[in-house]
Amino acid sequence: MNQYKRLKILNRLHSINPNPHNELVYKTIFELLISVILSAKSSDISVNNITKKLYLVANTPTSFLELGIDNLKKYIKTLGLFNNKANNIIKTCHTLLKLYNGEVPENYIALTKLSGVGSKTANVILNTGFKWPTIAVDTHVYRVCNRTRFVTGKNVKCIEQKLFKVVPIKFKYNFHNWFVLLGRYICTAKKIKCNICIIKDLCEFKKKCLII
Repeated sequence: MNQYKRLKILNRLHSINPNPHNELVYKTIFELLISVILSAKSSDISVNNITKKLYLVANTPTSFLELGIDNLKKYIKTLGLFNNKANNIIKTCHTLLKLYNGEVPENYIALTKLSGVGSKTANVILNTGFKWPTIAVDTHVYRVCNRTRFVTGKNVKCIEQKLFKVVPIKFKYNFHNWFVLLGRYICTAKKIKCNICIIKDLCEFKKKCLII
C-alpha cells in the first residue's frame, strides 16, 4: 500500500470517529494498567464485568496488596490465565511501591520491566493513559494491518516498527483504537464484514466479503 492511500484511510477514520476510546473502564492510570494486564487473552467486556466489583475494594497498589493474592484470584477466576495475572499484578504492585512511590511510571523501559507488562501494554499505557503519540500493536491491529496491507509483517514487532515510520504523528494518538475497533467489530478473525467497512474501497485485501 502506498502512503497516499494510507493517509486517505487515516483521514477517513478521523472524520468518522475523531475521538475513539479504549473500551476498558477505568478512572486512573493505575486502574488502566491493571485492566490491560487482565485483558490478555480476555475480552474487554469480561474484564470490565470483573473490575467494576474489584475496583470497589482495591484500586491502588497498597489496597491490592492488602487484598492479597488469594482474594484477588477469587475476583478474577473467570478470566483465562487468572493465576498468572494475579501473580503479575501483586508483583507489579510491590514494584510500584518500592520504586515509584505507588505511581505508574511514564517511561517505556520502566513499564516493560513490570510483571505482566510487555511492549503492547506499555504502549497502551503511554498512549491512552499519558497521551503519548505511540502505537500499541495487539492481535487486532496486527491482523487488520496485514489483511488490509496497510503495512505487512510476520510479527508484532515488525508491524510496530513499520507503523512508527508511516503513520504521521497527528494520527498516532488514535491509531491503536481505530484499528482495534475495526478488528473487533468489522475486520474480525473469521466473519469479516467488508460490506459495512468504511475503508473497503481503500483496503487491498484480495478476498473481500461484500455480500450482505
